[in-house]
Amino acid sequence: MKLTLGILLMTAAAFAQPPRPAAPPKSPKDAAPVDLTGYWVSIVTEDWRWRMVTPLKGDSASVPVNAAARKIIDAWDPAKDEAAGQQCKAYGAPAVMRIPGRLHITWQDDNTLKIETDAGTQTRVFHFAGKAPDRAEPTWQGYSVANWERPILPPEASSLGVQRVGNNGRSLEVVTTQLRPGYLRKNGVPYSANAVVNEYYDRHKEPNGDEYFTVTTVVTDPEYLAVPFVTSTDFRREADGAKFNPTPCSAR
Repeated sequence: MKLTLGILLMTAAAFAQPPRPAAPPKSPKDAAPVDLTGYWVSIVTEDWRWRMVTPLKGDSASVPVNAAARKIIDAWDPAKDEAAGQQCKAYGAPAVMRIPGRLHITWQDDNTLKIETDAGTQTRVFHFAGKAPDRAEPTWQGYSVANWERPILPPEASSLGVQRVGNNGRSLEVVTTQLRPGYLRKNGVPYSANAVVNEYYDRHKEPNGDEYFTVTTVVTDPEYLAVPFVTSTDFRREADGAKFNPTPCSAR
């Protein structure tokens, strides 16, 4: 009887304890399931004819352009772009990750991830807090809203022997709007101010220790595209920024 009473008293005392205060939520920087910071170099294993050199005028192969876009493509004149100070039209958010070069990724603050490109000397800013403003001055990089996706895959080696870093495949999602009209390729394949860019960043590690991330980019633009334009671009981590070499935009 005494033992039972003692257990009851202990149980009652436990229930009488005030609840512990909830831990404050982690910042996006602290909650990151993967580390994307550092220096990265693009790995071009496909689309050489459109990425390594400026495509020929009129070449829009593999981009689902419509008739309105075709008129702009056929009228492309890099000299006019240069005269108008529009050399960066192919370096906007819908296309800049496809241009061969290097990236430097850092946290600008606890809620903001920053990507600097040496090709075209562009800066992309991913905002984890809030949403895109209703009205903002369009820019080449637009306004990007980011979030860490919920876990969808276990952090174990896949059947291909590739170790995923973190608990997800596509761990970072970015949506970019408020864009200045530009080019999907240097030879004048256009996107409009109404284009929306969805990106999915997936980091992984090879058995030999090399670290990569892949960004899948989906550009939706009813004004110039018949269907969304999808690309997948790979980057490999570098030890430092010794080869990071910012260069200006080029229209050719």
